[in-house]
Amino acid sequence: MSSAHLLIIGDRAALSWVVTEQRMAFPPGRAKSARTLEEGAEVFLYTTRGCFRNPTRDLGRVIARAQVASPVRALEEPVVFGDRSFAEGCRLDVSGLAPFREGLVLRDLVPRLSVFPDPATWSVRMRRASLELPPADANLVRAELEPLLRPHDASAGAYRWETASA
Repeated sequence: MSSAHLLIIGDRAALSWVVTEQRMAFPPGRAKSARTLEEGAEVFLYTTRGCFRNPTRDLGRVIARAQVASPVRALEEPVVFGDRSFAEGCRLDVSGLAPFREGLVLRDLVPRLSVFPDPATWSVRMRRASLELPPADANLVRAELEPLLRPHDASAGAYRWETASA
């Protein structure tokens, strides 16, 4: 079985593009780790507390389940969100998406996930573009997330932001 990863998204414009275009892009400094994502790998989209610019109100949530649908490679033209450029990317096939601002609150699962050996400092491991999940952790996230998901087409429209450009 192929690997499973959390794809970590910290910007609402980027999230809009990822969800509506079913693509993922990575900044140059993260390209090497991004290339570990193999076609066919299972990914879970995670939005950080700051993704919607209100970290006191919002929680970090796993909001979608997808499969990597193409190899990660250099994009013909980088995708730009704000002042950040993303030069590598891949296609995704989103099989399920939580309604807008809903989803699985990751911090509630942290004590049960082996990928976070010290639950007190778990958020440090989230300062990257993707995080590989051990198989048991992927099974737990999948089982907890599945009841919250809807078909992509039923939820994607709520994720559109006018500020998204690419």
